[in-house]
Amino acid sequence: MQILNSAQAPAAVGPYSHSVRTGQLLFCAGMLPLLPASMKIEATEIEGQTQQVLSNIAAVLSNAGLNFHNVVKSTVFLKDLGDFAKMNALYDAAFAGHKPARSTVQVAKLPLDALVEIEVIAEIPG
Repeated sequence: MQILNSAQAPAAVGPYSHSVRTGQLLFCAGMLPLLPASMKIEATEIEGQTQQVLSNIAAVLSNAGLNFHNVVKSTVFLKDLGDFAKMNALYDAAFAGHKPARSTVQVAKLPLDALVEIEVIAEIPG
């Protein structure tokens, strides 16, 4: 098992790592819409928060030499399922036609009062 953290993603806000590699899989922690430089959530709407979450995921994947096309499973946590369509449009654009398995759930509350959190599992080629 190998622990991987990206300097381009926001630091963990608890006792966990950005990602853990085991075998040919990379398990990524849920990413919040924190800006890496300020460690604050600046966007107040779902579109801005989703875009930041996707940027943070891209940084974690890139740190392992991967990208969204390596993702095999994702889980999206939304504060309000009414935001699904707006989140989904940005998600679809980030994955550029790649369609991994996905679950989307509404939750009562997310850390730091975020509107969205996304976690992914990626396959490492080879």
